[in-house]
Amino acid sequence: MPGADRPRTPLRAVTRDLPDARLVLVPSFAAGDRLDGFLQRHGGDPARSRAEWQRLIGEEAVLLNRRPTKPSQRVASGDQVLIVEISRKLELPASEENVPFAVVFEDPAMIVLDKPPGVVVHPAPGNQGGTLVNGLLARYPELRDEQGDLRPGIVHRLDKDTSGLMVVGRTLSATADLQRQMQSRSTEKRYLLLVRGNFGEDEALIDRPIARDPRNRQRMAVRVEGRAAQTHFWVRERFGDWTLVEAQLLTGRTHQLRVHFASIGHPVAGDSTYSRGTTVAGLSRQFVHSYVLRLRSPHDQRELTFTASLPPDLEAVLERLRRRAGATRHAEPGTRNPEPGTR
Repeated sequence: MPGADRPRTPLRAVTRDLPDARLVLVPSFAAGDRLDGFLQRHGGDPARSRAEWQRLIGEEAVLLNRRPTKPSQRVASGDQVLIVEISRKLELPASEENVPFAVVFEDPAMIVLDKPPGVVVHPAPGNQGGTLVNGLLARYPELRDEQGDLRPGIVHRLDKDTSGLMVVGRTLSATADLQRQMQSRSTEKRYLLLVRGNFGEDEALIDRPIARDPRNRQRMAVRVEGRAAQTHFWVRERFGDWTLVEAQLLTGRTHQLRVHFASIGHPVAGDSTYSRGTTVAGLSRQFVHSYVLRLRSPHDQRELTFTASLPPDLEAVLERLRRRAGATRHAEPGTRNPEPGTR
């Protein structure tokens, strides 16, 4: 049925609980356009790049006819495009800051770094300084985008309190290549997490769709109408009340690890967003660490694998749990490969 024939919800009803939201109706002359291209031309923010719109669509900050979708979705005349997160375009400060981070690897196309906890990846309203992007520009000034892009080279991000491996593109073509790798799932990202409780299995697959929480747009939730989301995990150590798991992201939804483990009754230690009060002695942040990253360098097409050890604050928490519980160690992931169960 053509988009113009669909019943429409009044603008006031759509946006009354979302004061910063905007509704854009697709005109007939734009019918058949890709959603990301339509927004770049008609989204009301000419400073946003197509890649930026793709990121917002992927984070479900843009809804098509009230539902999440993908950047390549073709729009029809009369379609409703609801932009629920379109923050004011910011300008990077003239002088960058010496934000600490360790460089694990670099070549002409990319930088692989170990992000410390407590560092926000990119500037945002109310938080323009002290970000990883500020630090990157101080060390690699060639990354600065003349149009003021707040995410130069950023192809994926970690939460403020998550530590570990990230990759940054050094050129536009390298950044696009890395984005394609992420979107095609040809990269591998593994994390270490401490979660509450114990598991009956040593390995499993969490297969639950994720969408924005309709009651709180800053949170995500498992919802039937959400986008497909899969997390494969292995038990690394058991501590009685707590379990150290290694998790591989098979998809890349916002807050996926924290939402998935909370949804099966095993919230991440220290996560104040999805399980208040779920913490362990000595832990001052969420126990999530990006420790394996495998990808192909756009420079010479080599496939490279990087690892980052747990930082001292997380290792100290594990040592306390080991002394208290006499932890049982499990084989390293990959030494056995049974068919994972689904949760």
